[in-house]
Amino acid sequence: MADVPALTLNNGVTIPQVGFGVFQVPDAQTAAAVAEALALGYRHIDTATLYRNERSVGQAIRESGIPREEIFVTTKLWNTDQGHDKAGRAFAASLDRLGLDYVDLYLIHWPVPAANRYTETWAALEKLLADGRTRAIGVSNFEPAHLERLFAESSVVPAVNQIELHPYLGQRRLREVHAEHGIVTESWSPIARGGQGGLLTDPVITAIAGRVGRTPAQVILRWHVQHGLVPLPRSVTPSRIAENLDVFSFALTDDDIAAIDGLDRDGRIGPHPAAFNR
Repeated sequence: MADVPALTLNNGVTIPQVGFGVFQVPDAQTAAAVAEALALGYRHIDTATLYRNERSVGQAIRESGIPREEIFVTTKLWNTDQGHDKAGRAFAASLDRLGLDYVDLYLIHWPVPAANRYTETWAALEKLLADGRTRAIGVSNFEPAHLERLFAESSVVPAVNQIELHPYLGQRRLREVHAEHGIVTESWSPIARGGQGGLLTDPVITAIAGRVGRTPAQVILRWHVQHGLVPLPRSVTPSRIAENLDVFSFALTDDDIAAIDGLDRDGRIGPHPAAFNR
């Protein structure tokens, strides 16, 4: 099994530093992909109501033979389920689809600022946390202004903010806010959705990969790890699932990190959270 280090969240719960994401993995392929990931050593699985594959994720976990407490499971509340009462019902439905007694992390998927319901939704998540139905709560795609409002109007600081983050979108200001409040940063699309936009063929990345004898994807994921981030790569190809976890047996130099940092160009692939209101 891969030796994956863990980070400690602001409530004392630990989270494996690399997770296996299942966004856009077809439901028919999800159970096999998650089973392969677990067999290779992943112990952190990230899904969401939106992904429509929670049942298959739960199936793979139950059939793995791995004790439940050894697997860190995240799911997320979709935008149309925001609101105090709806959030509670949506969580119960996710838990039922997963076939689990609890999740390790439950996230608000997007702030949806036009709906103006994320603070009351957060109150529902605080109750789920207090009731022990989830071990930690957090958010996804929240900008500093959204976080500041939660800090002012609630009693629990998010344990995690899962955001689009890769070398072309470094999110430095947001990471600074996270560091100030003890929030762990998770990276979705950590290699820019399979390298779209040229990240896997960027000369800076490929030069470092050639020197250290690793693939460009491994170099990028190692960059996340050395910044203290939690990347969530995804694949249904066994060799790539294995490759994405094999990032703890080498290190990048400070010069490597600085060179990759220098690629930041605010190159967002997904929607901007301030304007995404669906």
